Amino acid sequence: MQRLPTLGDDLQAPLHWHVLGCFRCIMRVLRNFGVAMMTISTPDLSDEAPDARALQLQLVNYGQIPQFGGPAVTIKCHEDNSLVKQCVEEPGQGRVIIVDGGGSMRRALLGDLLAERAAANGWSGLIINGVIRDVDEIGRTSVGVQALGSCPLKTEKRGVGQRDIDIHIGGVDVAPGDYIYADNNGVIVSKRPLL
Repeated sequence: MQRLPTLGDDLQAPLHWHVLGCFRCIMRVLRNFGVAMMTISTPDLSDEAPDARALQLQLVNYGQIPQFGGPAVTIKCHEDNSLVKQCVEEPGQGRVIIVDGGGSMRRALLGDLLAERAAANGWSGLIINGVIRDVDEIGRTSVGVQALGSCPLKTEKRGVGQRDIDIHIGGVDVAPGDYIYADNNGVIVSKRPLL
């Protein structure tokens, strides 16, 4: 007669089996949300793809995910994050939202609630030519976020801006669908996938 397993039986398995099982569960959940875990080195990618262009901005990495990449969704707005809010509510499918906020340091284009929505909906990350707020909370959120700095003031919601247009940010032209790769070294843009 076969004995039924009990709760204590599981403790007899080697610890690495438990850790591996947890890791596999986490990876399965991330894949289900369209989040791809990748190792990115923008210096290595730019060495292999000399046609890739680097944003000439001194961005700070704020999100919990320090390396991220994917196809670009572009937004151009000034001190109004209405389009950013609309965008993060959509399925991200591993894409990157790149926001040209004109470099304004007066109003935050992203806060913790929008960053949490982006993570929940499978966005790989956000690149913001502007500022964010709630930096401690965003640092605990599973999404990549790079921005020029932080400011505690929120934007006004006037519904002003443009989406899915060609933008010029940090000396680089970025079109919707271009491939964005970001890490602590900076951000590069490519017309073709590099990974």
